[in-house]
Amino acid sequence: MWDLLILDPMVNLLLWFYGILWDNYVLAILLLTIIIRLLLFPLTWKQQKSQVAMQELQPRLKKLQEKHKNDPEQLQQKTMELYREAGVNPLGGCLPTLIQFPILIGFYRAITRSLAASPIQLLDLSQHVYTNTPTWLPAPADLIPLNSHFAWLDLAKPDPLYILPILVVVTTWLQQKLLTPPSTGGAENQAAAMSRSMQLTMPLFIGYISLTLPSGLSVYWVVSNIIGLIQYMAMGKSSFKNLFGTEDGSFSLRGLIGLPQPPAEEKGRKRS
Repeated sequence: MWDLLILDPMVNLLLWFYGILWDNYVLAILLLTIIIRLLLFPLTWKQQKSQVAMQELQPRLKKLQEKHKNDPEQLQQKTMELYREAGVNPLGGCLPTLIQFPILIGFYRAITRSLAASPIQLLDLSQHVYTNTPTWLPAPADLIPLNSHFAWLDLAKPDPLYILPILVVVTTWLQQKLLTPPSTGGAENQAAAMSRSMQLTMPLFIGYISLTLPSGLSVYWVVSNIIGLIQYMAMGKSSFKNLFGTEDGSFSLRGLIGLPQPPAEEKGRKRS
């Protein structure tokens, strides 16, 4: 079932795109990435709208935290009531992320399978290519073996210069920063601290994984992140406020690395 619904279609799409796009495997990856993002668009759009709605609730959530800071149970109850009133699901942004994991696994296996080099790998690949191909498409079997080299990359192997893993970390971090409301300073709840931690650890974790996986998968991840950033900007909600964690969008090193901003009164005392 996995091969039939996910892996085989990805393998054959990569082969078709490779043949159509002048035997360029990077262009084939780019085109398939765009198609996957289009298919996921309803979910990712909903995720980003949920993130924006959560951001707009931050001032009211801060007031609740201050009012019920000594009563965690009451704070949790009032917070859930606020979510229901605003029609916001705090877990609404998780579904697209969860759906992308099997797609990433499928993409990884499609890349490694379609770039078969050894006789055993070529034999395995031949069992997963479509034989009944429309006349206006190149026959997948005629394209094998593929040329996996592009610039300094062998797309079937990790990037030897670590350029793509660095781009993976930067674009993942940037996307998370723009989607995550800034911390409000003062006494913070556990969720805010966890959010800041995830902003740093998740991009680093994904970047670490990309060090060991085929660079073709890193190409997919970077392009997918860039498309996500463009999609968020198209909503008209992208700003430097989230990036730097300041109310006016001014530069702040503390906010850039994910630390909470000091309270306004503390800033005033420092200036004086």
